[in-house]
Amino acid sequence: MSERLLDRYDAVLSDLDGVVYAGPHAIPGAPEVLRRISSEGVPVIYVTNNASRSVATVAAHLTDLGVPTSPECVASSAQAGAELLAQRLPAGTKVLLTGSQALADVVADAGLVPVRTQEEEPRAVIQGFDPGIGWAQLAEASYTLADPDVLWVATNTDLSIPQARGLAPGNGTLVAAVAAATGRAPVVAGKPEAPIFRTAAERAGSARPVVLGDRLDTDIRGGNAAGFATVAVLTGVDTLETILAACSAERPDHVVGTLEELFAPCPEVEVTAAPGGHEARCGTATAQTDGTRVRIRGSRGDLDAWRAACGAWWAAHPDAEAPVAPVLEWEAAA
Repeated sequence: MSERLLDRYDAVLSDLDGVVYAGPHAIPGAPEVLRRISSEGVPVIYVTNNASRSVATVAAHLTDLGVPTSPECVASSAQAGAELLAQRLPAGTKVLLTGSQALADVVADAGLVPVRTQEEEPRAVIQGFDPGIGWAQLAEASYTLADPDVLWVATNTDLSIPQARGLAPGNGTLVAAVAAATGRAPVVAGKPEAPIFRTAAERAGSARPVVLGDRLDTDIRGGNAAGFATVAVLTGVDTLETILAACSAERPDHVVGTLEELFAPCPEVEVTAAPGGHEARCGTATAQTDGTRVRIRGSRGDLDAWRAACGAWWAAHPDAEAPVAPVLEWEAAA
């Protein structure tokens, strides 16, 4: 029997939005796959940039969706942000809260004092997503950050959040508003920074974890930065086209359509040098590139064809600092 993709790893570090659920609803098939992974003895830790809910609330939501989970199995950017503040500030320091009550709670648990106004003389600002945030809260953060000695921590900078109706603005858009007003940039605590993934791996007792995510700029970049294997799942933000064009830091080790493919044989991509460029093969699909175009022999609906295209294109552009997209030419498979 061929080795399954999952068999290569001893733990799963999974994103939530766009992988397990979109808004309040589970992504079809995801709960069943995650239960099966756990039933096989593989620990699953959920790594989320959503700082608007407590880990207990997240765990309860997962359990309601059919994925029995405890708060200890959720690693949030709110926790990462509070830990970062605690490392840099004395206990009892006042911190301006631009975010939810759940974020305030973890800041308080870290030994700091959350406040809501500049007049209370905070020495730091922590900014996390809260759908109820308005202009007044963003302005309060901007006033406070006029003092260059005030530390600014953002739980995450996701520009969008997958919802049942589509993509909605994420915390990154709110952080960008404050950055535009102040001319400052925050320290980012959650994804795509590596510590949140390493913390999750430690909780799982894992030496060979795999990171599952739908976003290249947070999940895949962060997992790569932590030195872990990464899998891009096509149920959320990024697409086959954006994955193919990805910069080097955001290229996943594997691409799957759904989580169910974790139980399928691991797809192998063979890359070789070819006249004037590179060639790659995955399954029955092949791809050739001259560094500008990619000629693919296979079906647009076959993931192996895209995997071959990625193998060839990435070999031709191993050190891409920014996304670079090829011209695609498709040929029917022989």
